[in-house]
Amino acid sequence: MWEEKNNQLYRQFEFKTFSEAFAFMTRVALAAEKMDHHPLWTNVYNKVEIWLSTHDAGDVVTDRDRILAKKIDKIVTPG
Repeated sequence: MWEEKNNQLYRQFEFKTFSEAFAFMTRVALAAEKMDHHPLWTNVYNKVEIWLSTHDAGDVVTDRDRILAKKIDKIVTPG
């Protein structure tokens, strides 16, 4: 689940392998690019951490972040 703290939406994802984590990041990158809204994220082996905030709005959480978070959730759990 996404947590809202420090003016950011945060979530950690864990996958079975590095390849699965990287494939997830690729799909998120494509969705983010379409929105022109890019996350702050890290990847170490099978873990991906994502922080979302809107820089143009003063680094706070906006509807754009919530929309991207929902798109990311659909990438993890399609359907």
